[in-house]
Amino acid sequence: MKVKNLAKDKVEIIEFESRLAKDFARLNYEWIEEYFSIEPHDREMLDAPEDYIINCGGQIFFASLNDKIVGTAALIAVGNDSFELAKMAVASGFRGLKIGDALMSACIQYSEKKGIKRIFLLSHTKLVPAINLYRKFGFEEIPLDSEIPYQRPDIQMELNFPAVS
Repeated sequence: MKVKNLAKDKVEIIEFESRLAKDFARLNYEWIEEYFSIEPHDREMLDAPEDYIINCGGQIFFASLNDKIVGTAALIAVGNDSFELAKMAVASGFRGLKIGDALMSACIQYSEKKGIKRIFLLSHTKLVPAINLYRKFGFEEIPLDSEIPYQRPDIQMELNFPAVS
C-alpha cells in the first residue's frame, strides 16, 4: 500500500530527550497492558527512564511520524560490551508500517558505533510480530536466563557483532 511507503518515508528516529519520557511510558504501558500485566520492574523503568536507562549508559530511541511519537525502543547497558534491547513498542494504530524496523536499525547502528559485542532481549513467543522482527534482524534464540526480573518472558534472543580486527 502507498500509505505504508509514505509512512515509512516520514518516520524520524530521535534519541532520548527528557520531554519524551512520558511518551516512553505511555507507549510501553499500552502494549504491556494489552498482552500482559504491569510488573514492578516495568514501573521502575517506565516511570524513571533517565535513572534506569540513560544515566546508566543506555539510550532510548523514539519513532516520530508527522510530529507524533508512535514508537520507542530502549538499549540498557549491561556490563561494558552488551546492551539489552527492551521496552520496544509501537502504538497500536501504527503497527505494520515498518516503524519497528526503523527502531531496530537505529538500535543496531548505535550499538555498533559504541563497540558493543552483543544485544540480547527477553520476550514472549505469543508476540509473533516482534519475534519475527528480531529474527529478521539476525537475533537467535538462546537459553532463557534463570535470573530475570520479570515473570512474562519465555524466550531470550541475542545478536552478536563480529569482532573487529
